[in-house]
Amino acid sequence: MIRDIATATLWGQPLTVYGGILTYLSLLCTFTIGFLNSRGIRVVPFKWHHRFAIATIAIATLHALLGLSLAFNF
Repeated sequence: MIRDIATATLWGQPLTVYGGILTYLSLLCTFTIGFLNSRGIRVVPFKWHHRFAIATIAIATLHALLGLSLAFNF
């Protein structure tokens, strides 16, 4: 069942590909917020760094689950 979701295509690519892209973008946003705040550039409040970190963990976990379902058939 999870494998069917992982292999479902959207614009010619499986959802696992888009999960990886979304995970990477979320990681970049998390890093950028922390980096800018450490340099004193307060464009985005630091409290958003923690929110993006939690979102990154959730997205990465879902992405890993979809990827593992392709390897282990669950």
